Amino acid sequence: MLDKKKKAALIKKFQTHAGDTGSNEVQIAILVAEIDELAEHLKTHPKDHSSRRGLLRKVSSRRNLMRYLKKENPESYDVLIKKLKIKPAKVIAKPDGTTIELEEELPDDIEIMGKQT
Repeated sequence: MLDKKKKAALIKKFQTHAGDTGSNEVQIAILVAEIDELAEHLKTHPKDHSSRRGLLRKVSSRRNLMRYLKKENPESYDVLIKKLKIKPAKVIAKPDGTTIELEEELPDDIEIMGKQT
């Protein structure tokens, strides 16, 4: 859990206007910091399954907010991923026309639409 000083610093750095505490950019920045803290905690406490579940919930929330921001404001999305130094989500088109967004690299043996990656 972030302390008040770290959270206030993140809000100040990523706010889009004065008094902004809930924009997508601020929420994503806070989630990224919380995810980093939980990941460090899980390195030292690998059997802490409740924290692992919390981490997965935060990653899911971040993914949904990032997807929304990318759809609504692509310029802000690009600036945010550069500021936070995170990788953009990978998008894979399925044969039925739908897409899948992945946040991590694919294994070498995965075949996507007839092409070996």
